[in-house]
Amino acid sequence: MKQILAEILTIGDEILYGQITDTNSQWISSELDQLGIKVVRKTTVGDTEEAILGAFAEAEARADMVLITGGLGPTNDDLTMPMLAQYFDSEIIMNESVLTHVKHFFESRGRTFTELNKRQALVPKVAEVLHNELGTAPGTWYERNGKVFVSMPGVPHEMKNLMKTLVLPKLASFFQTPVIYHKLIKTVGIGESFLADKIKDWEESLPEHISLAYLPSVGQVKLRLTAIGDNREHLKKDVQELIDELMPLAGSYIYGYDNTTLEEAVGQLLKAKGKTIALAESCSGGYVQHKITTIAGSSEYFQGGVVPYHNNHKVNLLGVKPATLEVHGAVSEACVKEMAEGARKLFNADIGASSSGIAGPGGGSEEKPVGTVWIAFADGKETITKKLQLTQNRLLNIELTQISVLNLVRKSLSR
Repeated sequence: MKQILAEILTIGDEILYGQITDTNSQWISSELDQLGIKVVRKTTVGDTEEAILGAFAEAEARADMVLITGGLGPTNDDLTMPMLAQYFDSEIIMNESVLTHVKHFFESRGRTFTELNKRQALVPKVAEVLHNELGTAPGTWYERNGKVFVSMPGVPHEMKNLMKTLVLPKLASFFQTPVIYHKLIKTVGIGESFLADKIKDWEESLPEHISLAYLPSVGQVKLRLTAIGDNREHLKKDVQELIDELMPLAGSYIYGYDNTTLEEAVGQLLKAKGKTIALAESCSGGYVQHKITTIAGSSEYFQGGVVPYHNNHKVNLLGVKPATLEVHGAVSEACVKEMAEGARKLFNADIGASSSGIAGPGGGSEEKPVGTVWIAFADGKETITKKLQLTQNRLLNIELTQISVLNLVRKSLSR
């Protein structure tokens, strides 16, 4: 089955100037993907005739459909409708149905209906009008040589309503599309290049209808398997078989799939094993506790935590020995071991975890430069520690520390 290709075209100087963010394109892409339509390009152009007409021609040359948002207002700088009329060699007419709707839209709200507002009802004669029940700018649909152009308002809630009620059903009817099935495999604790090297042979043996993409983010790498075919259930089975083959190679780094977060995965592990946890965070400032408690039901396993930023509180609350601080310092393996063990005892938890480090940008030394962080896990039987050498960026170091603490807990529970 032929892959159907789409291009999304956003029109407006305000987007190019960075005055507003284009959230429409991301949402449209997701909706098209569910229909089995592949978005091959997203383009933003300004409010000029040359740019808009050029974008139309380029998009039509490479895609089966072009979805356009923006530029449908009644003022002189809104050029989408006249440019569509020119591109499709059509005269512009006053659409009586749109005119009636726009007039009612204003008058029913006690607002004056002006001559300028009437311009919203001007549409190319060749267009099929798509009624915008939530606003005044109509959508329009064009067909030529087996290809489709759709123009929609840039206001997100108006565009989404048009897409859901009219555009998506019409696209599904017009085009015969394949099934596209995605599966996200989430990993932590390994960099993209190292992961790629581990699974190189597996990746090279993927069948032709399934592709792999690496999606790195802070401290994590997602693997996206995309399968294209005619039957969703068959594709899901094919993908699961590949995941089963992947597990011996990278299973220790995989914590979840699709929308599962690391903190959610750790919470599931704690519940499954009937364990509780407490935290003592210095350099991460309670961020691990924040992430844990974003999960509904975390009170089942999270006992509590402290942020002993000052060394006195490490001693008085957690029982860290003054000699440990004097000899080794707060940023040390010895200190985080005692912090984790102290947190476990303080909150009567099965597990204690801790962090202490130099988040930056100041405070570093030759022996302990900025980005030096120690973390620990204690369960009453053993205490596991890890040294991290992170970055010069304070906020990034806090983020990486919380990921590392959660991953240390995950790995320790998974043994």
